Amino acid sequence: MAMTAGTTTSFPMSNHTRERVTVAKLTLENFYSNLILQHEERETRQKKLEVAMEEEGLADEEKKLRRSQHARKETEFLRLKRTRLGLDDFESLKVIGRGAFGEVRLVQKKDTGHIYAMKILRKADMLEKEQVAHIRAERDILVEADGAWVVKMFYSFQDKRNLYLIMEFLPGGDMMTLLMKKDTLSEEETQFYISETVLAIDAIHQLGFIHRDIKPDNLLLDAKGHVKLSDFGLCTGLKKAHRTEFYRNLTHNPPSDFSFQNMNSKRKAETWKKNRRQLAYSTVGTPDYIAPEVFMQTGYNKLCDWWSLGVIMYEMLIGYPPFCSETPQETYRKVMNWKETLVFPPEVPISEKAKDLILRFCTDSENRIGSNGVEEIKSHPFFEGVDWGHIRERPAAIPIEIRSIDDTSNFDEFPESDILQPVPNTTESDYKSKDWVFLNYTYKRFEGLTQRGSIPSYMKAGKL
Repeated sequence: MAMTAGTTTSFPMSNHTRERVTVAKLTLENFYSNLILQHEERETRQKKLEVAMEEEGLADEEKKLRRSQHARKETEFLRLKRTRLGLDDFESLKVIGRGAFGEVRLVQKKDTGHIYAMKILRKADMLEKEQVAHIRAERDILVEADGAWVVKMFYSFQDKRNLYLIMEFLPGGDMMTLLMKKDTLSEEETQFYISETVLAIDAIHQLGFIHRDIKPDNLLLDAKGHVKLSDFGLCTGLKKAHRTEFYRNLTHNPPSDFSFQNMNSKRKAETWKKNRRQLAYSTVGTPDYIAPEVFMQTGYNKLCDWWSLGVIMYEMLIGYPPFCSETPQETYRKVMNWKETLVFPPEVPISEKAKDLILRFCTDSENRIGSNGVEEIKSHPFFEGVDWGHIRERPAAIPIEIRSIDDTSNFDEFPESDILQPVPNTTESDYKSKDWVFLNYTYKRFEGLTQRGSIPSYMKAGKL
């Protein structure tokens, strides 16, 4: 067909072409922003080294040696950044955790012998359950939060089937497991763990994040028994299980809660602990620790994390959380009616200071402790005697017994699964079209970690 000079014909762009354009654009943007970021990070590390050497008052010869060691490490890191990290670089040792979207394994990096916890997330599940934003947020927070209070992430990568987060392995297990081993914690022990969690929550709040899923399962214990926060998958977006209608509209009728209501606190604690693991590994989860305003869909802020801490404190001292019930719907109902349902069993005596702090945490958000800043929490009488500045250097309330750096005795036993089975052959285009939503997921951290076998000197008896 003849075309007259100066006219153009536009053709509609196919979805396939549009997607390819988006992928290309994102790839280029990521490539250049990563180059700039790498340069900035390298300069920051160099400045930190110079400041540290000045503070230590090193002689010129010693400084020279330290600089050449640092330069060698930077070269190694560049080499590491260029290598394509994958499953073949790690040996899987044991399953140490399992959840709705995947599992956690103890792994060893083959070339260095370093031990890590590998979080494996199935892409299909993430896409199906609308979890992409959540897992993206988790990866971003773990990259950004580089302090003592957050579990460190060292690498992240992906293959056709899964996403992989390579985290520091914390051999102390989690708070859920500790609470299940003990009937209750003493007020002194509770003071220690709640104090550390206050500092951990405040650390992420200062970065501008709200955790929103503070519960004992997400409070991990390091080799010395100190707290670190994990599981940031809910820091952005809102999980279905956190929506009011999720609990209100479950079609089956919940069994009567009458039997649970009439149990004494000892029986309640036993029943709670018996069902607790099942709740931890289910997709439904439990609304036990979620603040009522998070369910309301009318807006909430970082204060919702302090409500969760109040629920955990109650559980530590009483043996079960205040709103626990036989069904998630009934728990949700109790959380929403907290003014009537938040009661203390007379047969489990706790101090007035402890009771007051729990009630200051678990109250309307506008009256909640912490609304005037974290200092308001720290100055509560329950925390009398806490050395906030040095708590991490002091011995933990409950020491952790660690025989070796890959000791998993503080974790549950899990059967093997097929999550790491070889991926069946798929075409490159299948792979690309499903995967661009996970673009730039890969990450490698500058620092290394401990090797397998012997316990590093800082973990040995007498230094714990």
